[in-house]
Amino acid sequence: MMNDPLGDMLTRIRNAQMRHKSTVRTPASRLRAWVLDVLRDEGYIRGYETVKAENGQSELEISLKYFDGEPVIRELRRVSKPGRRVYAGVKDLPSVRNGLGVSIVSTPKGVMSDAAARTANIGGEVLCTVF
Repeated sequence: MMNDPLGDMLTRIRNAQMRHKSTVRTPASRLRAWVLDVLRDEGYIRGYETVKAENGQSELEISLKYFDGEPVIRELRRVSKPGRRVYAGVKDLPSVRNGLGVSIVSTPKGVMSDAAARTANIGGEVLCTVF
């Protein structure tokens, strides 16, 4: 049993990038897919697709992105954890590296970047930060 599925996915991405892998697989879930949608829209990954594993379970195959041999994602941190949830109002949404990075926020209107949440004038749970 896994306590933090989203944290597991972020760790798999970090580990795969340290080994310069082109793709990485993680078990599929809707929350993971929504977070990957934001990463794709912000340009941190090439994309992802749902595939069937040997055991019949669905998995997400994530295509990682590199620039000049270095990973595009330099830092990927989980903010809100199962033991300590972190919520922020629209005025308190964290800015990552003075706006160069992205905070991924789970709002009542879906999972979105901090910029999109500010535009929609809505706060929520800060899932992770990416730089």
